[in-house]
Amino acid sequence: MFLWLKAFHVIAVICWFAGLFYLPRLFVYHADTVDAISIARFKIMEKRLYHYIMTPSAIATVLLGAGLMSMNFSYYFSAPWMRWKLACVGLLIIYHLLCGRYVHQFKHNRNVHTHRFYRIFNEVPSLLLVVIVILVVVRP
Repeated sequence: MFLWLKAFHVIAVICWFAGLFYLPRLFVYHADTVDAISIARFKIMEKRLYHYIMTPSAIATVLLGAGLMSMNFSYYFSAPWMRWKLACVGLLIIYHLLCGRYVHQFKHNRNVHTHRFYRIFNEVPSLLLVVIVILVVVRP
């Protein structure tokens, strides 16, 4: 059972990160767009990506991860690398929710950030992914 949970956890993580990488890139293009047709298209793409791919993947990631931890909770929660990993996952959840806020702002034509802001914002999940993978594989 552990390996099945682990496999589906990894699949959910990959799906979630695909959205975490792509949605801010859409924000970059959306923030730099002026024509109505493109703006409408970006709003649809952002909504669908956030609500139908990213959020279910994030929920699955957290639930499957909790399921994995529950199989040996005392070990996982006492391991320093796991506490750091959970802190990084917490930051990813905050980032995810911030993405949802930006989707909402774009939807209502209230974006206040430039495409340059979103280019920098786009790098956050990459950095967290590197840290999480190192923590899980190397377990420093």
